[in-house]
Formats: sequence, structure tokens, C-alpha cells
Amino acid sequence: MSPFWLSIKLAFWTTIILVPAGLLIGRALAYWQFVGKSWVEALVYLPLVLPPTVLGYYLLVSLSPNSAFGSAVASILGAPLVFSFPALVLASLIVNLPFAVQPAQQAFAAIAEDTREAAWVSGLSSLQTFIRIELPQCWLGILCAATLTFAHTLGEFGVVLMVGGNIAGETRTLSIAIYDSVQSFDMDAAGWMTAGLLLFSITALAIVRVAGINSRASR
Repeated sequence: MSPFWLSIKLAFWTTIILVPAGLLIGRALAYWQFVGKSWVEALVYLPLVLPPTVLGYYLLVSLSPNSAFGSAVASILGAPLVFSFPALVLASLIVNLPFAVQPAQQAFAAIAEDTREAAWVSGLSSLQTFIRIELPQCWLGILCAATLTFAHTLGEFGVVLMVGGNIAGETRTLSIAIYDSVQSFDMDAAGWMTAGLLLFSITALAIVRVAGINSRASR
């Protein structure tokens, strides 16, 4: 599989898994008040400030067959998890968690409390309120979460390289292919790939920006 399609595949699975999870985590952080909430939020948003190589190192050590967890996973899967596509997905889920949670948390926090209370008074259950009242008002936040998660996964380098290595057709993503091209002085190939990522990143940020403007205008 080419680095381009491998990156698309990785971004697709990361987004499909992470956006629903980020939606639930973001809703919980927006509505629930509990002891230690600040620490939970700090843990969720830690990948924003933690160097990717640091996170990649801890994941590599944890998933290594030499560790208890990595050995247990390897015995279940029949092969070590590190330096494989599933390892890339797991690493991407962790490093991209803030990009899925933050837009969802902000979208749920923007819903007026009396709106939810009116739904409950009208006889809607918490689940019905979530589906029929909250989700329609949060769709722009969901769009932002999906866009940011997908775009950031495409460009991730440090964690991917640490956990997945550089195996052609399995773990060599687009960002690693760019690095390889520069290392081999193939500047034309590197230029085309970086231009594609740049264009996609600009488009993703434009979508997020327009969604943010529309969200503020609809309030």
C-alpha cells in the first residue's frame, strides 16, 4: 500500500473510532462536575503539549513484548503489537484525543442549561434529549472534531515513527515518506507530498474556521 493510501486508512480509522469517543468524553467534561476534573482534563489534553517522541517512547515501552502488557497482547494476537498498523491506530487514538474532545466539549458547553431542562420537563429522557436536542446543536463541533482529527493524523510523524517504524506498505505513512525522500535527496517527491499535505491542512483549517463562525452566528 502506498504511503498516501496508508495515511488515509490510518486517518479514517482514527476518526471513525475517536470522534464518537471524543463526543462522549467532551459531553461528560462539559456537564459533569466531580473531584479531580481538572486532572482528568489535563490528562486528556496532555498530548497537545507533550513532545510526540516522549509519548511515542512510553507507548513503545508499554507495547514492547518485554513488558507485561505488551507480552499479554502479543500472546493474544500471536505477534507483537509494535511496528504494525494496529499500533499506529492505537498511537493515533491517544495523540489525537484532544482534537476530538475539545470541539465537542465546547459545543456541549455552549448549549443553555434551560434548553436541556425544558426537554426533560417535556418528558424526554436523557438519551432522547441527547439525540434529539443536544446532537443537532453540536453538529458543527462534531464536524470540527472529525476534520481536525483526520487532518492531524495525516501529518503525524513522531509518534508514528516511534511506534510503527518505517515498514513499506504497513507503517510508512505520508509524513515518513516525506522524511525518507528528503534523506535520499529526492526533493521533487518531497515537494509534491508536502504540497498536498499543506493544501489539505489549509482546507481543514478553513472548514473549522467557517464552522466556528456559523456556530457563533447561530447562537
